[in-house]
Amino acid sequence: MLGTIVNALSIMAGGLLGIFLRRGIPESYKTTIMQGLGLSVFVIGLGGALKSENILLMIFCVVIGSIIGEIIAIEDNLDKMGQMLEKRFSKGDGSIAKGFVIASLIYCVGAMAIVGSLESGLTGNHQTLYAKSLIDGVSAIIFASTLGVGVALSAIAVFVYQGIITLSATFIKDFLTTDVVTEMSAIGGLLIMGISINILDIKKIKVGNMLPAVFLPILYPFVQPYLVRLLEILNGLF
Repeated sequence: MLGTIVNALSIMAGGLLGIFLRRGIPESYKTTIMQGLGLSVFVIGLGGALKSENILLMIFCVVIGSIIGEIIAIEDNLDKMGQMLEKRFSKGDGSIAKGFVIASLIYCVGAMAIVGSLESGLTGNHQTLYAKSLIDGVSAIIFASTLGVGVALSAIAVFVYQGIITLSATFIKDFLTTDVVTEMSAIGGLLIMGISINILDIKKIKVGNMLPAVFLPILYPFVQPYLVRLLEILNGLF
């Protein structure tokens, strides 16, 4: 858990520093900075998504994962948590919920969050999460300077999310083959692309409701024989 604790603290510290600096940044600068960050996040996500070696699996996981996410209303629950924090900490700033949701998703669905948490739980190696902590801390300064205190509060979501993965790693280690981890990371990259579209205000995408898709590749080795058989049957029919 050490890597996750360091990561959460780095986001909190970076977010608080960004809040302090935001007063000296003109509004037009904040808009341009957010647009630049949105484009950068898109490129990061694209790079991760292109690592997929099984596009059909990615599509299948996103579809099924989205259905699961809609059923349990992940995005709505994140919004409610952000609004709760907004009522608790807001002083006339209505952007806390938005900053909390956007930052939480960015820091949680990336490949480093998944792989780093798994490494931390399986081997006790925290180096990936330490590197992520540095990146997240710096980006939190920029995000908080435009989105406010919600970015700092996203450290709570990061702590819970990565902590669960770390603690669960020992129970699922037998299923975490290299191929599975690759596809999990690739789907995370795809979701990051969705986050960038939200940041750029192109279209509202419920990325939070797609989060279950990241973990569905774990089930692929179990269903693969049945999918192969189904394809054989379909090929025989047509």
